[in-house]
Amino acid sequence: MAPPPLARRLLRARDLVDARYFEPLCVDDMAAAAHLSRAHFSREFRRAFGETPHGYLLTRRLERAAAMLRTTDRSVADICVSVGWDSVGSFTTSFTRTFGLSPTAYRMRFPPAVRQALVPACVLRAHGRPQRRTFREDGRAAGG
Repeated sequence: MAPPPLARRLLRARDLVDARYFEPLCVDDMAAAAHLSRAHFSREFRRAFGETPHGYLLTRRLERAAAMLRTTDRSVADICVSVGWDSVGSFTTSFTRTFGLSPTAYRMRFPPAVRQALVPACVLRAHGRPQRRTFREDGRAAGG
C-alpha cells in the first residue's frame, strides 16, 4: 500500500495543530503526524501553507485568544494558559506584535461579553451545572 500523498500528510499535521493548539506541541510532534523528518516537514509545510509550522501554531493560539478576549470575561492570564502559552509576558508580547494592542486594550475595543450573551447568565449557569442522575432515572422500572 502506497503512503498517502504529501499534501494529505501535511493536512494531517495542520489538523493536529487545529485540534490540539492548546497542548504543548512542537514541530517534532507535527512532523511525526505527517510521517516526515523534521527538516523535510518544515520545508514542505512552509511551501504548502506559506508559514512555518511553529508560526502556524502561534497564529492558531493567538486567533483563539483574540476570540476569547472578545467573547468572554475570563482573565488574560487564564486565556493565556488555556491557549497553550506558559508565560503571560511572552503571550502579551506576541499578541501585541500581532494585533498592535495589548490583550487588555484589545478587549476594551469590544463590548463586554455579558452584553453579547443571548441567554441570561443565570440560565447558562443552571444548564452548565452537572446533573445528578442515577442509572435508573431513565424512566424504566427498576426490575425491567
